Amino acid sequence: MTRDIGSEYRISLGGPLSLELEIASEKAAALGRAGEAVEATLAALAAFDVGGTGRPAASAKPAPGERDRLLAAAAEAVWNYFVQREAMGFLGHEDAIATYGIPPEVLARVGAE
Repeated sequence: MTRDIGSEYRISLGGPLSLELEIASEKAAALGRAGEAVEATLAALAAFDVGGTGRPAASAKPAPGERDRLLAAAAEAVWNYFVQREAMGFLGHEDAIATYGIPPEVLARVGAE
């Protein structure tokens, strides 16, 4: 089905364009979820660095290797976010690094296992 919205424009309400819009919507949603994961893992790392536990209100001593685990989780979240951005055609990550305040220590581990 096609609707005229002016003399020069048409919107297809089915077929390939509809599928393309659905795919774009899913990509955008995935990017949003990946961005939320970056925020959450960076916040957990920052909380650990401030309070030493990863949970600001907790008073327990952190487990050995906890910071390394948080650092690895943040690096993986950032890597996933970068991959999703690239899948959408955003090839430079400088703006994302600045927006999220991704520390160099996390960036150094992105893609490393």
